[in-house]
Amino acid sequence: MPNITIELTNTEYKCLEYAALSPQEWAENALTERARVAGNEIVAALVAHCNANNIAIATGRDAQIAQAFELDVVKTATERQAEEAAALEAN
Repeated sequence: MPNITIELTNTEYKCLEYAALSPQEWAENALTERARVAGNEIVAALVAHCNANNIAIATGRDAQIAQAFELDVVKTATERQAEEAAALEAN
C-alpha cells in the first residue's frame, strides 16, 4: 500500500493545530476524500465508455478503476500533462 509523507514547518503545524483537532486525521481525511471523488469520476467515465462500446464492466470498484486505466478511459495527471506539453510543442 502506498505511503505519502510530507514535512511541515513548525509554524504550518501550529496553524493546522489551530484549524483541526488532529492535523494527522485532517490530512488523512483530505486525501481519502479527494481519492473517493476521483474514484467516482473514474467509475462514471468507465460506465459511459463501456455502455457506449458494449464492453462488460468489471465487478467491484477496485476492478472498475483498474479497468478504466487498462482501457485508457482515464490517464494519470502526469500522463495528461505530458500529452498536453507534447501537443503544445507540436504546434
